[in-house]
Amino acid sequence: MSQACTSTAILRCSFGMAPVPLNVIPAAMVRVQMPVGTIMSNLPFANVPTFGMCQSIANPTVIAATAAALGVFTPMPCVPAIVAPWVPGSPTVLTGGFPTLNQNCKLMCMWAGVISVVSPGQFNVSVPG
Repeated sequence: MSQACTSTAILRCSFGMAPVPLNVIPAAMVRVQMPVGTIMSNLPFANVPTFGMCQSIANPTVIAATAAALGVFTPMPCVPAIVAPWVPGSPTVLTGGFPTLNQNCKLMCMWAGVISVVSPGQFNVSVPG
């Protein structure tokens, strides 16, 4: 069992410089202490804010800035490029018709970053996953 993630869960990107809070838009109006997230809580900026600066060498802006600095590695501002839902979610616990987001879920950024949950935002509600 793992913990369900709510708004204010803390996220970290493997190429980001700062952890950030998840922002769950309470469309399904399911609440534990805060609105509960689903695997579809994956929208850049609306759900997943910027992680400060991006250090991924797959990010075109980092590549361009590094080239402009004559090969000196230059991180650039993070703009999450998320194209798929969180995986795997809790398939047996649905929130608003979608699997519930739990602390073991991962989200992939197009620039090779892996976004993971550092803290689920609450510790009272467990879900399979």
